[in-house]
Amino acid sequence: MGLTSVIKVLLIEDNIAEARLLREVLKGATRQEFDLCHEKRLENALNALESQAFDVILLDLTLPDSQGLDSLLPIISKNSYLPIVVLTNMNDEELALEAVRKGAQDYLVKRHITLDILVRSICYAIERKQMEEKLREANQTLEKRVEERTTQLLKAQELNQLKSEFVSMLSHDFRNPLNTILLSTGLLEDSYEQLTREQQLSYFQMIRNAVHDMNQLLSEVLLLGKADSGKLKTNFIELDIQLFCKQIIHSLHLSFEDKNQIILNFDGDFPSELELWDEKLLWHILHNLLNNALKYSPQGSKIFLNIIAEEKTVTFSIKDQGIGISQESQQHLFETFYRADNVGNISGTGLGLSIVRKCVEAYNGNIFVESELDNGTTFTVILPRQQQLMGKMGESVEQIKSSVGYHEQTKRFSS
Repeated sequence: MGLTSVIKVLLIEDNIAEARLLREVLKGATRQEFDLCHEKRLENALNALESQAFDVILLDLTLPDSQGLDSLLPIISKNSYLPIVVLTNMNDEELALEAVRKGAQDYLVKRHITLDILVRSICYAIERKQMEEKLREANQTLEKRVEERTTQLLKAQELNQLKSEFVSMLSHDFRNPLNTILLSTGLLEDSYEQLTREQQLSYFQMIRNAVHDMNQLLSEVLLLGKADSGKLKTNFIELDIQLFCKQIIHSLHLSFEDKNQIILNFDGDFPSELELWDEKLLWHILHNLLNNALKYSPQGSKIFLNIIAEEKTVTFSIKDQGIGISQESQQHLFETFYRADNVGNISGTGLGLSIVRKCVEAYNGNIFVESELDNGTTFTVILPRQQQLMGKMGESVEQIKSSVGYHEQTKRFSS
């Protein structure tokens, strides 16, 4: 993926003078080479698309044999993989948004086109389309995984509901950040110099947040896939558990702009040396539980994270003062895509607690929930400690050293 050394452009434009001007503009590009093919009519352009390969299409909305955004449909129907940049003489924001809704990657007003704007629009359109294709392929892979999984379930109604919710979740939660990226980059491209520095930074921050949300969602979906296929394994590394928990809390405070406070408390015997933990699994467990506690608690309330170390286990208790969970909902709480009936308009995917349960199971731990409606919720996670493993490793190393030393001494004495 990425940009090719020579970008082949199909220009569909009935005005010869404007087509010649666009060709000359692209010739001025120094960092990227363009090969432009010009067609005056939509019919001829469709024939060219069947016989030649192109990287991007520049489409005029006023053609002899097609008018307005209707020109998009026959192109997209047979060439959905190709990015399209719409050209028009009308400075109409509604038209731009409608073009994007119908499948175009960008929208340019002819009289505002410069070399930088045109090159940037073409390159960004290609990159955005490639991202969409990657997501589409990922979506197809995930749909296939869901279909394979559904054959193992007992009730056809449950299987259809699972697939429907999965596809709906992906469609909704990918489309929102993608639209944010698309519209923000479009505004930055077209109006960068007119925007204040504060507005520019705001749009860049929106893009970063959207990318972060997509990355986190993909990570969670992939983790669920690993768990369902039995490939979710532990990977222990040395970790400072106290520092690790403080870092998670700090990042969540930043995300929620300190609207609620997480109070951290350690109790029990925590050794001064590092212990073995699976950082990835533990992050998913604590991050999802604390994120839910913050999300479903009223502003200004407190969340308590108590970590209790015992000889063979460590207990993580997350207690909030939020909306609570009904007894009926608690029976389904850890099912994939399930959301309690009292969450209202609070956004969510229904993946978080399912991920927590699978991570706890991979850890050979246990998780419990206590909750009442309007009286908060307490999640308790009990994980086995790995310090005995560390001790055995140390003893084994010492035994190997002693054994090697003994054989070396025997060899010297016998020689």
